[in-house]
Amino acid sequence: MKLYQKITLAGILGLAAVAGADAAYAQDAAPAVSPETAYIFNTLLFLIGGFLVMFMAAGFAMLEAGLVRSKNVSMQCLKNIALYSVAGIMFWVCGYSLMYTGVDGGYIGTFAPYSFDEVGKFATGDGGEIAGYSTASDWYFQMVFVAATASIVSGTLAERIKLWPFLLFTVFLTGVFYPITGAWKWGGGWLNEMGFQDFAGSTIVHSVGGWAALAGALILGARLGKYEGGKVHPMPGSSIPLATLGTFILWLGWFGFNGASQLAWGTAADVTSVSNIFANTNLAATGGVIAAMVLTQIIYKKVDVTMALNGALAGLVSITAEPLQPSPLLAIAIGAVGGVIVVLAVPLLDKLKIDDVVGAIPVHLMAGIWGTLAVPLSNSDASFGTQIVGIAAIGAFTFIASAILWTILKVTVGIRVTKEEEMMGLDKAEVGVEAYPEFARGGSSI
Repeated sequence: MKLYQKITLAGILGLAAVAGADAAYAQDAAPAVSPETAYIFNTLLFLIGGFLVMFMAAGFAMLEAGLVRSKNVSMQCLKNIALYSVAGIMFWVCGYSLMYTGVDGGYIGTFAPYSFDEVGKFATGDGGEIAGYSTASDWYFQMVFVAATASIVSGTLAERIKLWPFLLFTVFLTGVFYPITGAWKWGGGWLNEMGFQDFAGSTIVHSVGGWAALAGALILGARLGKYEGGKVHPMPGSSIPLATLGTFILWLGWFGFNGASQLAWGTAADVTSVSNIFANTNLAATGGVIAAMVLTQIIYKKVDVTMALNGALAGLVSITAEPLQPSPLLAIAIGAVGGVIVVLAVPLLDKLKIDDVVGAIPVHLMAGIWGTLAVPLSNSDASFGTQIVGIAAIGAFTFIASAILWTILKVTVGIRVTKEEEMMGLDKAEVGVEAYPEFARGGSSI
């Protein structure tokens, strides 16, 4: 070896040794991040996760717009922006406080508007220390979840429900029903004390929306012509591209839904956990798609695109109860079972003459139940018995409360449009798209 090569090699080895020593010293001596730094990162996680979940509102709107008939597209878009607005107001008026303040192992929080931090000041704990994140970021992140719950109901009852009674139901769903059941687990209530596990809301968000939708579908009835002459008459949607776009938007938003439910981003361990959640969430969705495609090919000899779309969503719902602990293979399997549930449940609902326009009951209710039951497969803190208790309690409360409210609305203001209005389409009957064409041109009607 030449002299300059020896010198160079010695230099490289020396630098490597110094670097290794410095790295070891840094690993041993590096202090934890300051409470203020953790506060910033945790708050940032809530805000990023929150606007990803808010984008899911666009996903629901596009999915529903694509799966309803052309004459009802504007109505679905209107319902989705309206329900998001109602949810935002109601979760501030009383929803957040009912869900998170003063539950303490019980059943319900307090009826009160929620107060944010003073401008320019930190949130503080009971001892005056800097809290984990800002109160406004937490409220925002939790609010977009409840809006997703209401969107589930919107899709099931599409094409025949009146606008204003639906929004009245949304007031109670987002301001009272959802917060109460959420308090039982996420607010530190009695189910949390029992050990019930639901990381990001397979039951608390998705099944709650599914139970409310099921109650509404039973009381509202099926669309005209859906079940006549002992046959099921398909009613194809307006746009598969729109429905596909909506599915991809929901898939993207789910990374905020599940990832930010880690609730912390201030340590390397938390960042690793969020990353693992992202990976498992994505794998479960892919499992749902492939399972739905394979099963429809086997059963119907053709692949059904709407089943594939709902297979993705069912996979996402299924992994939501525990997206951190499963291995990659188990995440795929959990999602795949969700895809199978969709393919088998959609025709079952048709046999029972339960008209679910977008397939939300199989996707959100049934896959939500499955995902919650699957938690003990990877999480040793969960038990099947406790999971069943949580599913049954939340389901019974939501279904009964929703059925009572739907019935009251039906006998008072009415919840269904007339036969003539349903046949002409809700865009013309309720939204006025055709009655006031100048709206579409961007002009003033008055």
